[in-house]
Amino acid sequence: MKILTIEDDKTTLEYIQKGFQEQGHTVDTASEGPDGLFLATTQEYDLIVLDRMLPKMDGLKLLSALRATGSQTPVIFLSALSHVDERIKGLKAGSDDYLTKPFSFQELLVRAEILMQRKQHQPQQVTELSIDDLVMDLVGHKVTRGNREIRLQPKEFQLLRYLLEHQDQVVSRTLLFESVWDYHFDPKTNVIDVHVAKLRKKLEEQGESQLIHTVRGAGYVVRTP
Repeated sequence: MKILTIEDDKTTLEYIQKGFQEQGHTVDTASEGPDGLFLATTQEYDLIVLDRMLPKMDGLKLLSALRATGSQTPVIFLSALSHVDERIKGLKAGSDDYLTKPFSFQELLVRAEILMQRKQHQPQQVTELSIDDLVMDLVGHKVTRGNREIRLQPKEFQLLRYLLEHQDQVVSRTLLFESVWDYHFDPKTNVIDVHVAKLRKKLEEQGESQLIHTVRGAGYVVRTP
């Protein structure tokens, strides 16, 4: 593992660093909040061990700022604040575990290994969908086909995303109403047909091949020409 330890007490910091290094892990360290946040947001880590009470930026603020960037790196809080309310604050801020001081390194190691096992079994987050020369960037909320950007309305984006997530599968109107429009009944409107028509027009604006196909009596399917 590559681990970042953010701790202002030098003895504790060296104790954690030495313990993880003896287990074969790489450890970066920071003793102040801003320095720790900089490392956490500019480098990739498998785990962050974070002290609650840090100079210049406390651990809660640091973690909130980190989670605001979209980072899902597992975080274990270390704190002398052992009251249940404090542990709840730490978990609500986005930590994955909370260990009170004084602590055993062996317990910290076991907790770290459990978090890593959990992470390895989680499906990787999808950030991009594509078919043929069409690419949908889910993070940047952008769709391109070839070299041109396609500007979509929010519902058009949701509709295309759902179809791309189920490409080569026929998707019924009922499923689209439930998944894109959040209707659990057929409102008896042509709203889906209208949105599909608009979407097709934008995707094929420059004479590109058709990607969204109508399956009469069944629904729609996205597939390569």
